[in-house]
Amino acid sequence: MKGELFILIAEAIGVYFLVLWAHSWRSRAGLAHFYALIGGLTAVMSWVTDAGVRVNLPHVSLLVGSTVFYTALLLGVFVVYVFDGPRATRVAISTIAGVSIMVPVIALILHLQIKLSDSPPIGHVPIPSLRINTASVFATVADLIFLAIAWEFLGKPRINLPLWLRSFLTLLGVMWLDVILFSTGAFLGTPAYGEIVTGTLLSRLIISVFAYPFLYLYLKHQNKKFGMVIEHRPVLSILKEVSEVRLELTLAQQEIERRKQVEREKEVLIEELQHALQEVKTLRGILPTCAYCKNIRDEAGDWHQLEEYIQSHSEAKFSHGICPDCRKVHFPHIREERV
Repeated sequence: MKGELFILIAEAIGVYFLVLWAHSWRSRAGLAHFYALIGGLTAVMSWVTDAGVRVNLPHVSLLVGSTVFYTALLLGVFVVYVFDGPRATRVAISTIAGVSIMVPVIALILHLQIKLSDSPPIGHVPIPSLRINTASVFATVADLIFLAIAWEFLGKPRINLPLWLRSFLTLLGVMWLDVILFSTGAFLGTPAYGEIVTGTLLSRLIISVFAYPFLYLYLKHQNKKFGMVIEHRPVLSILKEVSEVRLELTLAQQEIERRKQVEREKEVLIEELQHALQEVKTLRGILPTCAYCKNIRDEAGDWHQLEEYIQSHSEAKFSHGICPDCRKVHFPHIREERV
């Protein structure tokens, strides 16, 4: 028994450290590897739980699935929520729930395949119980949502709990909630229901006391290393995905309308510039001019009066008068005056 307990403790410490270490790399590698890890641990937890692997102590029975793997998942979701917020937490919860549903389905398919092929039964793949697995999935999702709600509730300024107590009470509350939900869903109506609930509550208290130092030291270490401030979010922030999506869609629509307006203004400006360019007419190059009548030849070879040509090729307009020299020639009888 001592050897089994030592192995169980070593497994728990190793898996706890693995989950927290994977999360600590989020600043360098993001959270993708962390999600992959908790998905794998969820699959292992499902198989180990279905197999009924446990360590029996006096008056207490410790299930390997909950003691090692479920608690590790709980720690992982805990730190993701505290440091990465509700959105990342919802991804983690969805990963755990999805794998929890998929694993028993795969196990059933494997057993059905073996049965149809008349092969010997595969004892190392436990046959899942529909009731137990359904209760497990429901309880797990409810636990992880409750974790976020309890953390925010206990963090309200008017309660003013220190970090160590807030962390422990949240962890213990989730552990005990899981006992009530899972045991009720899986074993209510059976003769051993009361004994299961009582024994499991005690075992979860022991597990919480054992796992709590890992959680608290990690929270303190991350705060000290990165200077993070643990946020005080609304109590139901974990459930506000719909409102967040609506807000994001509204902001996106506003941004699209703003960009459309900018594009329309740009098009109007371009049209105005093109119109202005079309209106601007300039004279450039050498103009072929008659040496006698001063008419100008255009590109097609046609000759035009000077005034006509300049008016059609520029913005200049003509008005007529008589210069003094022409007045003397054409109107000699008119006295010199400004005409």
